[in-house]
Amino acid sequence: MIDGDGEIKWGPDPQLTPIGIEQAHTIQRAWMEEAATGLSPPHKRYCSPLSRALDTCDIMLNKVFSEHPHPMLILENFREENGVHTCDKRRTRSYISGYKPHFTIEERFEEYDQLWHPTIREMKAEVAQRAGKVLDRIFEMDTEHPFISITARAGFINEFLTAIGGGPVPLPTGGKSFFHCRD
Repeated sequence: MIDGDGEIKWGPDPQLTPIGIEQAHTIQRAWMEEAATGLSPPHKRYCSPLSRALDTCDIMLNKVFSEHPHPMLILENFREENGVHTCDKRRTRSYISGYKPHFTIEERFEEYDQLWHPTIREMKAEVAQRAGKVLDRIFEMDTEHPFISITARAGFINEFLTAIGGGPVPLPTGGKSFFHCRD
């Protein structure tokens, strides 16, 4: 298993690079622009357990709203394809809870990564199916809050869109999208 090239560590679960940090600040500026036009804080906030997403989430919402009545909830299944690539192997629950103590981790979150496998790569259709189940769970858990924020990597977001009947949206690394869904 190769975890880096001597200059950059890409696995398991690497931190944001300086470029990634700047991209997260770009997303933060977009949130600030939206908030300045009247966008309220998300009623619920969900995040991937991967460090890059956790850090992006912290940076992008920092100082955008004066308060967040609900903590960030980390969901295990908010991840793109699992397996083979070490960048997709998450850290332990203990590490994550110490690294982001102000985030809440879902109850069924195991200590060690049960989804990643060194020789089996999840297919995009499997990710879309998993994304659909996560969305079902979110909307079953909470029917009263219409505005949610999801912070995850582009591969998961595109399969999430597939699960709801849409198509992939080209998101560059560090990209952001505001999807406004109405009844």
